[in-house]
Amino acid sequence: MTSKSKTQSGDASAPAAKSDFSLISSEKLLDLYCTMLKCRILTERSRILIKNHKLSGRFHAAAGREAATAGVVIDLLPEDTVATAANDLIPCFIHGLPLRALVENISSPIALSSGIASWLKSAADAAAANKGRNNNKIVVVFSARESAFDAAWRETLSFAGLHCLAMIFVSWTAQPTQCPTHDSKAKAEGISLNKKVCSFPSMAVDGNDAVAVYRVAHEAIAHARMGHGPTLIDCQIDLSNPGDPILNMQNYLTRKGLFTDGFKAEVEARFKKELDASI
Repeated sequence: MTSKSKTQSGDASAPAAKSDFSLISSEKLLDLYCTMLKCRILTERSRILIKNHKLSGRFHAAAGREAATAGVVIDLLPEDTVATAANDLIPCFIHGLPLRALVENISSPIALSSGIASWLKSAADAAAANKGRNNNKIVVVFSARESAFDAAWRETLSFAGLHCLAMIFVSWTAQPTQCPTHDSKAKAEGISLNKKVCSFPSMAVDGNDAVAVYRVAHEAIAHARMGHGPTLIDCQIDLSNPGDPILNMQNYLTRKGLFTDGFKAEVEARFKKELDASI
């Protein structure tokens, strides 16, 4: 688990935006895009280095998940907590994990033998402690919805709902077909534990659409900070087209007059230089 220390600012100068009304500022849209682009570069570089035996260890491939991850994490505060599996470092990077520390983690053998149940319990315990201190902090948990994780995952969801904890659960669902609309899938997640039933918001969102994810996450963060308990965000991602999230965002920014190829090239060059120095 990590706590945040913002390191994502200071990117290339962006094009002037068209004058129009938007619920999300141009600065935030560009921040989302730059963060996604850095995550993709980091994933691709790590794969190459590990394949060529220049780095050891295991690294969870995040290609295709950039929109879903950045959209959730980017507005968290430094004192909030991000909980992931041991080799899923991209959410931690967005939350402020320095590049050098991230590379050191990739360089070391990483195993999941510590168990999903262990870090899920740590996340729930942290959220319970936050509630006891009434400190308004949030814990965000990322986990794939896979059968091996179901028991611990559902138990943690139940615990969070029963105790109205300030938690956001983010699940990844491979979804090659069209994602259901937000309205058609927004519902209460009913979970049974020890004959008690808890319910809290559960929302499905197109995980290839950073703006859609950001809007859902914005609601979930506000919901948690107001003391209304957890939210489950189901990010449905087409993993057969891992380039879609970044291309979708580029197209969106282009329509708003915020994107140029030169801007992208400058962001890439700066981050690659920073990454080279860390490696």
